[in-house]
Amino acid sequence: MFAPDTLHPLQRTSRLEDITPEWAFGASTGKGVRVAVIDTGIDASHSAIGKPVSGYVAVSEDASGELVYDTSPHSDPYGHGTACAGIIRSLAPECELYSVKVLGAGLLGRGLVFAAGLRWAIDNKMHVCNLSLGTSKKDFFALFHELADMAYFRQVVLVTAANNRPVLSFPSMYAAVLSVAAHDGKNPYEWYYNPTPPVEFGAPGIDVRVAWADGSWITGTGNSYAAPHITGLVARIVEAHPGLTIFQIKTILRALAANVAPEPNSMA
Repeated sequence: MFAPDTLHPLQRTSRLEDITPEWAFGASTGKGVRVAVIDTGIDASHSAIGKPVSGYVAVSEDASGELVYDTSPHSDPYGHGTACAGIIRSLAPECELYSVKVLGAGLLGRGLVFAAGLRWAIDNKMHVCNLSLGTSKKDFFALFHELADMAYFRQVVLVTAANNRPVLSFPSMYAAVLSVAAHDGKNPYEWYYNPTPPVEFGAPGIDVRVAWADGSWITGTGNSYAAPHITGLVARIVEAHPGLTIFQIKTILRALAANVAPEPNSMA
């Protein structure tokens, strides 16, 4: 793969101190970027969604334990997936949303169904996946680690919410994903970088007004609402710079984080 006749030429990127929001995502809107919301479904009729949902799959288990994939349109019986999708659309209004339903009306689901939904998103060539859910069951550590690595090698960005409690949660603990927790700011373009992961990024997620079930709105708090802020920004970065690797996207987000000190001679 590194022989002269097979070596892939790569474009140079700006020096870290030269990265600006205008360069990173500028006026991009997420157009053409496929974003999977792996959650309770998306209510496409909600005013926060704005544009049609590009695709659906509802993953479940039948009576014999076999996985069933239903690609007919569905709604959101709970509101959580719609909340995440609405935040993403507020930042990347022209992204292509895909509703991957793996949770039920009680915001509960099975680990194997969650994993199947994530694998579907990877196999169907999503660019970005929003995972405002996770599992703390250690039996799933290896399975989700494999899927996170698969996504990384296929350039599928997994944006994951850290657990709201101080417990291990997968896949947010893996280095291959972008792990996000909430801060109490309101500016969607203000995020922070944590130099001591596994949680790497902080975004608005406390007392956030979000879309909910049956066309309603609520004020919600949780890392679930921080992750889609980063997902929306990533969708715009991917549109502006197709072909970036996941570690390059992390580098851009780190360089533009609000808690990164400016260069000594900067006028900022």
